Amino acid sequence: MSDPGKVGGLPYQDTKPYGAADFYFAINATFRFLIQRLGHEGWRRYLDEMAANYYRPVWTRWKQGGISAVASYLRDFFAAEPGAETTVQAIGDSVVLDVHVCPAIKHLREHGREIVPEFCQHCYFQGEGMASRAGMAMRLEGGAGSCRQTFYADPVGVPEQDMAKIRRVSA
Repeated sequence: MSDPGKVGGLPYQDTKPYGAADFYFAINATFRFLIQRLGHEGWRRYLDEMAANYYRPVWTRWKQGGISAVASYLRDFFAAEPGAETTVQAIGDSVVLDVHVCPAIKHLREHGREIVPEFCQHCYFQGEGMASRAGMAMRLEGGAGSCRQTFYADPVGVPEQDMAKIRRVSA
């Protein structure tokens, strides 16, 4: 039996049809604060702890439902993100998320915000943090407004993330 209020691949209840784009301001400011106070390693630990704890319902569902649960989550998650333009494809034992227009980067740029240069790395650190806890792997290429995130059902043989493949955001 499914939980009332939970939509498709989202393991949490949300009563609004879309997220609030202004939340991206808070995320950007939080990342800036954490990097300044804790350094990059502290920021990465924060993101990993979020993946482990806050996103536990997500990666638990992935662990139980496999790669199809990842695809379902990504479709539903980005459907609720204002301004997102994405494609999610299941290809064999992987899921490829193509972010054609990143809603966060778009919103921050439209409002003249100075974006943390490492902003796009958070998608990798949180995505890999969730995937690894589900027994999977995630790799990211691109960034600064569009990227490709690939989720692998089996991490064996998946090369380590090349951080140089994640573009920094420039003004």
